[in-house]
Amino acid sequence: MRRISGLVTRHKRIVFSVFLTLALISAVFTTLVSVNYDMVDYLPQDAQSTIAISIMEEEFSGDVPNSRVMLMDVAILEALDYKKSILAIPGVTSVSWLDDVLGKNILLATPLEFLDASITDNYYKNGNALLSVSIESGKESAVMESIYDLIGENDAVAGDAANASATQDMAVSEVLNAMIILLPTIIIILILSTTSWIEPLLFLFTIGIAVIINMGTNVFFGEISFITQTVSPILQLAVSLDYAIFLLHSFNDYRESHEPDKAMQLAMKRALPTVAGSAATTVIGFSALMFMRFGIGSDLGINLVKGVILSFLSVMIFLPALTLVSYKLIDKTQHKNFVPSFYRIGKGLMKARVIFLILALIVVIPSFLAQSSTGFMYGMDGIAESSRVGRDAALIEGEFGKENPLVLLVPKGNPGRETELCDELSSIPNVTSVVSFVTAVGAEIPPQYVPEEALNQFYSQNYSRIILNTDNPEEGEQSFDTVLSVMDTAALHYDTYYLTGQSATLFDMKDVVEVDTGIVNLVAVLGIFVVLLITFRSLTIPIFLVFSIETAIWINLSFGYFTDSTLSFIGYLIISTVQLGATVDYAILLTNRYLIERKILPKNDAMLKTLSDNLVAILVSACILATAGFTLGATSSNPIISELGILLGRGTALSFVMVVCVLPALLVIFDKVIEKTTLKNDFYIDNTDNSI
Repeated sequence: MRRISGLVTRHKRIVFSVFLTLALISAVFTTLVSVNYDMVDYLPQDAQSTIAISIMEEEFSGDVPNSRVMLMDVAILEALDYKKSILAIPGVTSVSWLDDVLGKNILLATPLEFLDASITDNYYKNGNALLSVSIESGKESAVMESIYDLIGENDAVAGDAANASATQDMAVSEVLNAMIILLPTIIIILILSTTSWIEPLLFLFTIGIAVIINMGTNVFFGEISFITQTVSPILQLAVSLDYAIFLLHSFNDYRESHEPDKAMQLAMKRALPTVAGSAATTVIGFSALMFMRFGIGSDLGINLVKGVILSFLSVMIFLPALTLVSYKLIDKTQHKNFVPSFYRIGKGLMKARVIFLILALIVVIPSFLAQSSTGFMYGMDGIAESSRVGRDAALIEGEFGKENPLVLLVPKGNPGRETELCDELSSIPNVTSVVSFVTAVGAEIPPQYVPEEALNQFYSQNYSRIILNTDNPEEGEQSFDTVLSVMDTAALHYDTYYLTGQSATLFDMKDVVEVDTGIVNLVAVLGIFVVLLITFRSLTIPIFLVFSIETAIWINLSFGYFTDSTLSFIGYLIISTVQLGATVDYAILLTNRYLIERKILPKNDAMLKTLSDNLVAILVSACILATAGFTLGATSSNPIISELGILLGRGTALSFVMVVCVLPALLVIFDKVIEKTTLKNDFYIDNTDNSI
């Protein structure tokens, strides 16, 4: 470290220029990173709905509709003109309407009252026309903008593509909106906890450089998810600021007796073990996300791990150079210490520690059981509720009812078996219609006598496509029961079959997530437990630290159960690892300082001094991370991101409470056990101190 610190201090202007150049290049690369808004793309490749989508893309020419357009107060001819105009929009792969079912000639030549109302009412009712539109994945935003320009404000569009477009529009401004609130708040927190007006800007600039480089280097991965784009920069900023604060505080301490260059070299040496240890536990917590089969975890986990490592490098290399370039400005902007003494608070916490521990033990089991029984949302149906898409969906559903199609692929070549299957599918509750070759054309008609355009809608080289319309919501027990019934029915007739559609996809997500949840939590806990075992060389300390943070996580996640509300599965999976990885540092800091004080003081005095001296550091770190979470919750119009922010903010606050209220009780009460199970403890021995 001495060699590296010497190089940094001697070549500080070069280091400063290199990092600034990398940040500028990365800022350009950031504009080249593609953002994926389709959660389906992150399902495992062996999920049956993913296989079905792949088969349809390879073998079928017509896409399954992913949007519905309602044209209000239009005549038949006007609706046909609109259909033609929508089909001409780049990114629209198909548009279907009543003429595709009845035939255009019949539709134009026959008065509406003479047509079968059971058919026409699904497409044309009360002068309103409902078109089914297929929009190419990745082009939703541009296509929706063109459709809105074409149909105006009075008509309506709804469906998965419309939801995806709304999500894209939200994501453009999500990070900026959060930063506008977050940065001033963090600056205020840092000003209150430092002694220079300029130091908070140095912290933010240092981590900001790392955030920009992290976002720019995503270009090498091709694309990232919209969740990663929105959450990663804010989480990286919030969890990494501690590194910069510790280094600069160490520098200020050494400045009292050393020249700036020498003070920085000593500060870097002193800060390295603490900053590296803090970064390591955070990296392990985030790395657990990579064990998810659901690709969002790997996408976010890689980005966060990369971000923490870049923040570590930025703090240990760039911040020293930046500080040495600007230390005279730091000296000129000194202000008094605004932080009061926390001695009385520490004393109060010590007096109430047993009460806090009892309360924690009372709530831990109910919280664990409650969080494991919380219901989850797997879809994105609520994302656009506050936007035009939500209003449009309500209009369409009010006029034509809910539509939630499923697509079943079975081997082709046996019309009789296909007919039997379709008959049985029609009898499944909540299946409103079954559309296939045998139902729309007829099993008795040879395929060679059917126009190729119509035939391609139902048959590919190897598969027959059956479309089931249901009146289910996208997800929920009723929807998933229908999915199971369809698959069970298909299994009675075919050995091979694949089912897709929004409900089928969410059903697969549910199966994947149920497995991922246990794996991710186990990996995160075991990984951090091992790090703590090595760090403290103790068999019992890791248990107390993990207990403190895990209890906070369980309490946090149990809110959904006790308030009878559902959680987004994304929030549940991510917060379990993020809260553990990001807040276990509070427990490490407190325990580390206690062990140091315990070498020269009795246990009660050691803990009182630990709380008095370190409570402010833990509080500042927790305030920053909690502020980041609550800011996400307040500014994001995407309910998935908003909920994740609230979980992060609330979880950080709970972790802080557990660390400063419950962990001290555990360390003091089990002091003798810790002494016997910790290598080279060198505890101070005071035979008169028998209190707990």
